Amino acid sequence: MSAKTKRIISIILMVIPSLMLLMSGVMKVISAQQVVDGLTKAGLGKLIVLIGVIELVSVALFLYPKTFKLGFLLLCCYLGGALCIELAAGQPPMAAIFLVLIWISVYLRDRNMFFSSDSTGKA
Repeated sequence: MSAKTKRIISIILMVIPSLMLLMSGVMKVISAQQVVDGLTKAGLGKLIVLIGVIELVSVALFLYPKTFKLGFLLLCCYLGGALCIELAAGQPPMAAIFLVLIWISVYLRDRNMFFSSDSTGKA
């Protein structure tokens, strides 16, 4: 696979979950009724706006090239928490799908995020 092809695939796999998460964050910040109902059932009703802001900041950091590593870390943490809530509520694990897409996009963009760059093979 050529570098250009990897870059295009990486961008596509980065944009799809980012757009979904941006939409989700905005829905939380504006307190859309369906989101409020769902998160209130999970016991997070008072934190909806804060969760939305955290989601939006994480996505913004992920999309900005100079801070994408920090954004990647924050999104992994955020989506890990979302996955726990989904599994505890018996819902489909949508956060896992976003995590997989984000991990693949970052792997294609910068393999050093997952492997040591030390040439001796030591971590």
